[in-house]
Amino acid sequence: MPALMALRKRAQGEKPLAGAKIVGCTHITAQTAVLIETLGALGAQCRWAACNIYSTLNEVAAALAESGFPVFSWKGESEDDFWWCIDRCVNVEGWQPNMILDDGGDLTHWIYKKYPNMFKKIKGIVEESVTGVHRLYQLSKAGKLCVPAMNVNDSVTKQKFDNLYCCRESILDGLKRTTDMMFGGKQVVVCGYGEVGKGCCAALKAMGSIVYVTEIDPICALQACMDGFRLVKLNEVIRQVDIVITCTGNKNVVTREHLDRMKNGCIVCNMGHSNTEIDVASLRTPELTWERVRSQVDHVIWPDGKRIVLLAEGRLLNLSCSTVPTFVLSITATTQALALIELYNAPEGRYKQDVYLLPKKMDEYVASLHLPTFDAHLTELSDEQAKYLGLNKNGPFKPNYYRY
Repeated sequence: MPALMALRKRAQGEKPLAGAKIVGCTHITAQTAVLIETLGALGAQCRWAACNIYSTLNEVAAALAESGFPVFSWKGESEDDFWWCIDRCVNVEGWQPNMILDDGGDLTHWIYKKYPNMFKKIKGIVEESVTGVHRLYQLSKAGKLCVPAMNVNDSVTKQKFDNLYCCRESILDGLKRTTDMMFGGKQVVVCGYGEVGKGCCAALKAMGSIVYVTEIDPICALQACMDGFRLVKLNEVIRQVDIVITCTGNKNVVTREHLDRMKNGCIVCNMGHSNTEIDVASLRTPELTWERVRSQVDHVIWPDGKRIVLLAEGRLLNLSCSTVPTFVLSITATTQALALIELYNAPEGRYKQDVYLLPKKMDEYVASLHLPTFDAHLTELSDEQAKYLGLNKNGPFKPNYYRY
């Protein structure tokens, strides 16, 4: 994780997070542990819970706890366990968080619901998921956001690399590990053509799959068409496809009606953050039989013998069933660390009670820290060129409205 290591080395002497008390709710993996250790090296105290009941690596949680970081999480929590762990993170005598690092918004939601007075001492929230950012903008719109929040999900380095390039690799990994399937010739429908959907579609197309896309946004829909995918409504292809993948961040994208019409052996999975996209609750009825065939893989069997293959009970496939490339998580973790440093050290008044994007200069800095891995050499502007373009030679190089 080159950028995190560089950040740790450069900022360790300054301790830019000295006095920070960060409460975090993310996936607890080896890569997250490097982030938590880095935050500790930069002077912060941390307490952590998991944002997903399946993605925790128990050995990592144990190692963090042994190192002195309070961690409340284990793989396979129940829903009640999940909220208990979050509560244990924040409800502790004599310890008041002053920063929140969230993935999905559940921690922020819990503090608003149970401990709203805590926000008097919290300097800011850093959120890294589509779902969590959506919830923050809803709070802001309703006038209920009482501290500044940094949306790192929509920073270019997070969105392009974690959402697009990471999912392009991890969708295949998750499907292979759980089902041992071949992709060539399979008919797949991907619901949603945002960055995650784009990554999934590109990977499956490259493996020889026939890929359909569903989309509500005409711009994303046109992108799918121009990339060579057939744009359909789910009802039009549900009887014929071999795999259904949701990537929308919405709810009830795949309903019981869709599940009833799927063909025998259809694989159903979700690449969105929350387990709301597939209506799994509708499958827990007496007439259907559930058969656990391996870890994170269930066969749901209809009375006529038809079965579908449900992965991770509709939860996030790549982090529940496989792992995510470490290099990509270095990018995401570095944006999170820089956002925490920025909000924590910002002079009073710089950030209002609103949602902000990571400053462009920081986005570029994160990218530059990863270039040495590829032995990549950036071209530098001459004074004359910089003046012609109206830019500072050291960046930022693009206006905020630029679409990468």
